[in-house]
Amino acid sequence: MVSSVFQSPGKIIYGQGSTAQVGEETKKYGNKAMIVTGRNSSKKTGALDKVISSLKSENLQYIVFDKVESDPSVDTVDLGTTIAKEEGVNVIVALGGGSPLDAAKGISAMITNPGSIVDYEKKEPKIPGVPVIAVPTTAGTGSEVSRFIVITDTKRKVKMLIGGEALIPKVAILDGDLTVMVPPDVTAATGMDALTHSIEAYISKKAQQATDVQALSAIKLISKNLAKAVQNGENMEARNNMLFAQMQAGLSFSNASVALVHAMSRPLGAYFGVPHGLANAILLPRVMEYNRAACPEKFKDIAETMGENTKGLSLREASNLAVKAVKELYAETGLPTKLRDVGVKEESIEALAKDAIQSGSALVNPRKASLEDLVEIYKSIY
Repeated sequence: MVSSVFQSPGKIIYGQGSTAQVGEETKKYGNKAMIVTGRNSSKKTGALDKVISSLKSENLQYIVFDKVESDPSVDTVDLGTTIAKEEGVNVIVALGGGSPLDAAKGISAMITNPGSIVDYEKKEPKIPGVPVIAVPTTAGTGSEVSRFIVITDTKRKVKMLIGGEALIPKVAILDGDLTVMVPPDVTAATGMDALTHSIEAYISKKAQQATDVQALSAIKLISKNLAKAVQNGENMEARNNMLFAQMQAGLSFSNASVALVHAMSRPLGAYFGVPHGLANAILLPRVMEYNRAACPEKFKDIAETMGENTKGLSLREASNLAVKAVKELYAETGLPTKLRDVGVKEESIEALAKDAIQSGSALVNPRKASLEDLVEIYKSIY
């Protein structure tokens, strides 16, 4: 039997109001923090004030780096790294959705590793970064527990997937209160992102027993709670369940990898600025149709986990219910279903496919995809 390695952050703190523990946890790792966050949302929701209050309660010094855009760029990570070094930062608090969390992890690694983040597209940063306390405000990316970040090289129009143990946060703090202000469309897109993570981790060629357990648990929670969270943002049970589920999905894909959906979604963000979760959401049902025959047993598991009755059905029929269940859940989110609806140009499909086929995520997909396959998938949902 081949041994497996399951990597996770040192500590996960879960529960409403747990943001109050940011200062206590930060103090264990340093005395001057950089809060890395987005440009507006954490200020509007009060999340930033809660983090600052907690840091002040422990008499910690801090600076705020609020330059992170949707889909963080190489330039933003480089700028944050420069400021952190100049200010003598020795711990980072990552606050926000996937973009601020990814940027924070990138800045952390580049404080200690040589060069620019762009230098690590093909290699792992080897030196442990400055400790990161990750505080997600959306229920989607799982970045607070994962070993991956996605950084956009705007000059080449490439979304770089960068991975390594050095990128795993030391502490993840999951506070459902911080997700209440997230609007329905973002709740939907980030939730579908988490569903994509868990499904792709489960069917990945790198899947293992530990990742399967996390993935199936995440799928079950998301299928029961996503629509509730979208339709009633103040449903705290649904919010908390989604936050926990996306963390499980993050643990799962961090160890088992994602697959073809992610390979195809990254170019959509790089070329047309389609938000990552939304790109995944649009692609997921169609790519599942493409993959189903390659791993029908796993698709049957997914169907049953989502509450479908497979009793008396053939494997083919049972596995098709997984696709049906995801399509029905997606319909309840109200998100767009066509690439044309999110600004993608049909004449760019060939270029998108050429970029996607080169992704490492495509290599662990259960069905080997050709360039022609990817072109057909893009066109079928255009």
